[in-house]
Amino acid sequence: MIPSYLSPLANHLWQSTVFAAAAGLLTLAFKNSRAAVRYGIWLAASLKFLVPFALLAALGGQIAWRKAPEAPPPALTFAVDQIGRPFSAATTLAPGPAPARNGPRILFAVWLCGFLAIVLAWTLRWRRIRRAVRAATPLELNAPIPGVCSPSRLEPGIVGIFQPVLLLPEGIGDRLTPAQWAAILAHELCHAARRDNLTSAIHMAVEAIFWFHPLVWWIGTRLVNERERACDEAVLLRGCDRESYAEGILKVCKFYLESPLTCAAGVTGADLKKRMEEIMTRPVMRKLDVGKKLLLAAALTAAAAAPVLIGVMESPRLLGQSQPAERLAFEVASIKENKTQDARDGRGLQFLPGGRFVAKNIPLIILISSAYNLPPQTSRLTSAPGVDQAIRQAWFSIEATAPPGAITESTTIKTREEKMRLMLQTLLADRFKLVMRRETKEEPVYAAVVARGGPKLQKAAVDEKDCKDSTSGPNDPAWCHGFAGGQGQGLRGPAVSISDLVSAAENFADRPVIDKTGLQGLFNIQTEGWVPMRPRPPRPPGQDPTAEDLAFADPARPTLFQIFDRLGLKLESTKAPVEVFVIEHIERPSDN
Repeated sequence: MIPSYLSPLANHLWQSTVFAAAAGLLTLAFKNSRAAVRYGIWLAASLKFLVPFALLAALGGQIAWRKAPEAPPPALTFAVDQIGRPFSAATTLAPGPAPARNGPRILFAVWLCGFLAIVLAWTLRWRRIRRAVRAATPLELNAPIPGVCSPSRLEPGIVGIFQPVLLLPEGIGDRLTPAQWAAILAHELCHAARRDNLTSAIHMAVEAIFWFHPLVWWIGTRLVNERERACDEAVLLRGCDRESYAEGILKVCKFYLESPLTCAAGVTGADLKKRMEEIMTRPVMRKLDVGKKLLLAAALTAAAAAPVLIGVMESPRLLGQSQPAERLAFEVASIKENKTQDARDGRGLQFLPGGRFVAKNIPLIILISSAYNLPPQTSRLTSAPGVDQAIRQAWFSIEATAPPGAITESTTIKTREEKMRLMLQTLLADRFKLVMRRETKEEPVYAAVVARGGPKLQKAAVDEKDCKDSTSGPNDPAWCHGFAGGQGQGLRGPAVSISDLVSAAENFADRPVIDKTGLQGLFNIQTEGWVPMRPRPPRPPGQDPTAEDLAFADPARPTLFQIFDRLGLKLESTKAPVEVFVIEHIERPSDN
């Protein structure tokens, strides 16, 4: 299992490698076609290194798509997803040393050294070409781009990307016959027309960024080979004499030096012996027939559509849409406001089997936080100006039932709660006229990560599929995704996920808590109480401190940071994008 911080890069490299392999197979189908076609295929393989699979999937995620509840993804989509992302970021609980915390820094330093070395080498070569251009004198040519004559021994070549010039060595006209010179000039102008310097510069960027991947260097060789062959074919299509053209290239190789950069296209690149054989013997390639055009179009469409399709299948709603794409609602619901203190005796909120929801004497703000799966005391839930704060704090009792078939016996407890939270959101929108705005903000957070020594967590006695409904609370090993206790008594959860843990901790922390551990599965987590992070309100004058006050004042009581340390985890202060919820509008419903 690779470290979680490397899994996105590993998946991207794997996807790009598979794409390049597919491109290589596709070029075999076009081996008798024009070189420009194969060049385009290899260029697409190079560009794939700059376009992550996840980016295309994110684009697909902006497309609205309604999914049936609990329906598995289509087999083809699932297979493409598994092939495209084989490296999991999950961290196992197997014993052994945890990865060094400075591992990412070391890897980045190694990558940066290689990147800078390559950029420095290319910069020195580019300065050599620039010196040759500065020392050159203008040359009158009957050509669409300006030409200059240089005293250097560099071969004829196109220099520059957006304002290219034709760099010619002095005396080249005396070394070539008119027919040879015309063919060499046609070759260079073909480079300029194809914008080969631009595409070569793009691949040089790929080589600099992914210098550690041997495939990008092999693709670079293929690009140079097909680029020169494409220009050779273009020269011959113009009617130039094959023998004169071949002899002209050989003379340039004899008297001049090859360009030190692939983004300064010359005439002597690629496998020279093979080029000579093809120039002299290979027939001029024809344009693609209809069948090969369809094959090429199908391959390109499939390459782009697969990740977009994954994003479409995984996206439950339109971008920025605050309500779920699939509207789930209770079939019947009874709401009663508890207006007196006597009516507020006993409290509880439960998602029960069969799709029953019962909330007894619960403040409305707690109902809202429960509907959106937020800790009750979180700072991520606020109200816009003008929202009646009294309604937020009003107490209600609700009994509601899901429609038949929405919650079945085979539905897991976790899925059941997710669906019923969506139903509760619909209830709040319909009966309380709740309008909720979601935003993503960069805020200070605590990131829960695996500590240096590795996690010290006990596996739960049950798996997710074995969780069952239980009223016995934390004494039942199959009581899942729930904690008893709090900061004073500690947390007791016999079968909880790390997501459950950070949600519970956020309820008592002074900032949002996010899960960056990568740990999967259920754990038996039992902690002791800890010192509150938030300041406790002072006792009224003359009132003695309670037992809880004295307990919190005990210097031996741990902090929340120490509680996480004892679990083999760590709370790191950082900044991260956090989804926040703002109540724009809410009304008091009528009883029924």
